[in-house]
Amino acid sequence: MPPKIDILYGTAWKQDETERLVKRAIETGFRGIDTACQPKHYNEAGVGAGIAACLNARLKRANLYIQTKFTPLSGQEPRQIPYDAKASLPEQVAQSGALSLKNLRTDYLDCLILHSPLPDPHETFEVWRAMEQLVDSGITRQLGISNCIRVEQLKAICEIARIQPAVLQNRFHAVSDYDRTLREFCRERNITYQSFWTLTANPHLLAHASVHALARQHGRTPPQILFRYLTQIGVVPLTGTRSAVHMRQDLAIFDFELTTEEMNSITALDRHQRYNDPGVFCEEAFHEFFPIYE
Repeated sequence: MPPKIDILYGTAWKQDETERLVKRAIETGFRGIDTACQPKHYNEAGVGAGIAACLNARLKRANLYIQTKFTPLSGQEPRQIPYDAKASLPEQVAQSGALSLKNLRTDYLDCLILHSPLPDPHETFEVWRAMEQLVDSGITRQLGISNCIRVEQLKAICEIARIQPAVLQNRFHAVSDYDRTLREFCRERNITYQSFWTLTANPHLLAHASVHALARQHGRTPPQILFRYLTQIGVVPLTGTRSAVHMRQDLAIFDFELTTEEMNSITALDRHQRYNDPGVFCEEAFHEFFPIYE
């Protein structure tokens, strides 16, 4: 089984900095790395180079959790498609998986994620069955899906799947009611829920007086409070920060624990609040993706 990971380092939009930042993340203490075979937004080969630079007698491949994604044609840049666009869907999955192994310099993946359901459910099922073949052949140990916004979509996959999804990775924001229904379904099915866009989409939470009060009480930052809250309710957050300071802060969330009362105070916040006032914008909210705030 893959190692249990409670927080992931996300590698989207790092371009030529990918190798350096992945190396920094691993050296700082991250053991879970998220990427995708999608040149439009990810430098998967850079991720592999960063990982390779860290492996040594003390840190083995088995100590890391590496997940990547099969991205359907609709999510690819037409000039950078990493597989034969004219091939069948199963062939595209196989080609993408093989390229990911090469890019990441590994002989297996801990998890392969379908980047998003396809418009036609039958095509989604066809891709899932092709991904199951990659489990059978030892290319990946687990399967997951991302950007699956309706519980009916996930239920449909679970109903047809021979190998059940182990991961759901979704954008975490108020517009979707923070995927409450999906997260409950995931709990019932023992599916790990991973959150991305966790800070960027929630400046209203990070700026909330209750979160700031908890940050002061614990000697932490508002992002640390939100990340710790999520890990305590079973969510695995992604962080894409470029900052060494923020990397250390993100990993330090496991050095403290929120009480039941403190957890309840965050749960009680108005999760449907929209943030529209740039006058009170919380800069920490953007440290995941935008270097200007780092």
